[in-house]
Amino acid sequence: MNEVFKTAHPYAEDEMNLPVESVDAAIPFYETVMGFRVVSRNDSPHKSAILGRDGIQIGLAENGGDPTQEGCFFEVDNAEAAFTELKSNGLKKEEADFRIDQYGETSYKVFFVVAPDGLCYCLGERQG
Repeated sequence: MNEVFKTAHPYAEDEMNLPVESVDAAIPFYETVMGFRVVSRNDSPHKSAILGRDGIQIGLAENGGDPTQEGCFFEVDNAEAAFTELKSNGLKKEEADFRIDQYGETSYKVFFVVAPDGLCYCLGERQG
């Protein structure tokens, strides 16, 4: 059973315009490991792709940005189940290194995934 990704929040400005060097090289990781599917592709104004999973969408774009400075926070129902799913899909990370992070009034149990394209993702489960 796959974990549900409930929301996507970009670290900077736009989860629909996440910078990658090569959209074509990046997509297999998102499909295989992260469980996304390509919703659409575009070549103008630059090469890009929209990826979807569980009712959320993110966009990868060859826009000249620095992927090491960008990514998203994905809220999930169960952080441990999400890590187990990604690892079973081929995530090359032995331990999740869970921690509790505070965002405003809300605490989340989180772990991080750095994609081969350099984008960093935080997956978090809201805590009581």
